[in-house]
Amino acid sequence: MNEFWPVPDALAYLAGGWRVRRSVRDLASGDVGAFEGATVFRPSAEDGGGLLHHERGTFTWRSVARPAERTLRFLPGPVPGTADVRFADGRFFHDLDLTRGRHVADHPCSADLYRGEFTVLDADRWRTVWRVRGPAKDLLLTTDYTRDEDPPAH
Repeated sequence: MNEFWPVPDALAYLAGGWRVRRSVRDLASGDVGAFEGATVFRPSAEDGGGLLHHERGTFTWRSVARPAERTLRFLPGPVPGTADVRFADGRFFHDLDLTRGRHVADHPCSADLYRGEFTVLDADRWRTVWRVRGPAKDLLLTTDYTRDEDPPAH
């Protein structure tokens, strides 16, 4: 059995709604948090065939639950089937190539380095693991996505 599930077109695979569960571990302090919610990848007219990614849910940290959301833009990448991931304001975040079912991307943020591993498990499940290291952060963020056939309208 193949450990990774190759995806010929990242944007086509991601389109639609997903249930999201994320664990956040601060490896320096030992604190653990969690995010639960949903994300929707919708076509974006302004992004030339790209997708607007909007995530919304509840983040719990140190026993305090708060609403949380973020927006990213997934644009067609330089190679067919790949994507360029950008922040909502258009700044580059990372590249994404799921054609082999797994991708590793780096994102420097000030003096910290975010290293993301993206793994496609099957047609309806994928995972990201971000390891953040540097003088300001020592984190492990693991997110599981499960396709939602009835996504929320946000």
